[in-house]
Amino acid sequence: MDSKHSESAAGTHLRGDETTVKILVAGHFGVGKTTYVKTLSAIRPLLTEEVMTAASVGTDDLSGVPHKTTTTVAMDFGRISLTDDLVLYLFGAPGQQRFWSVVNDLARGALGALVLADTRRLGDSYPVMGLMEELGLPYAVAVNRFDDAPEYGLEQLRDAMDLEIDTPLVVCDARDHASAKVALVALVTHLIALAPAPV
Repeated sequence: MDSKHSESAAGTHLRGDETTVKILVAGHFGVGKTTYVKTLSAIRPLLTEEVMTAASVGTDDLSGVPHKTTTTVAMDFGRISLTDDLVLYLFGAPGQQRFWSVVNDLARGALGALVLADTRRLGDSYPVMGLMEELGLPYAVAVNRFDDAPEYGLEQLRDAMDLEIDTPLVVCDARDHASAKVALVALVTHLIALAPAPV
């Protein structure tokens, strides 16, 4: 196992003083969810990518991602320790609407969701955000940078996506660990703010 995906024996298993949180990583087809989970996971991630075949022609829209050859068919799973006592389990969901029953299942027990978006296909993010709202799952939006994607200011993006003022919105690069972690911290900070005050 390479050093990126290795942890000490003491850090691999849960300690009694650790808090674990399930986070859903959602977004439309080809937005970078698998890359995001792979980049952040401190363990070797569990991936369910399969090669796309002719059967997906006419079903999966490859506009904007013409070089995409694989797709997630169940989920991606990774683990990251955000602090010494906070462990996040990342569940990357498939992006195609035909897999939304899987997304519904993966959302069970999740504290919140990080919705990835792509400025080349921003409208594809709206149904995903709508699904999170239907599920009652608090979320943050992370606009994933692509080399050929147009860049916009955060306020322009917030207006275009019609986001509530308290919904976190960040720009990140799913290929970069530090950048991807900033998006995760934004979500966790939002979830902490939503938590009821202790009695």
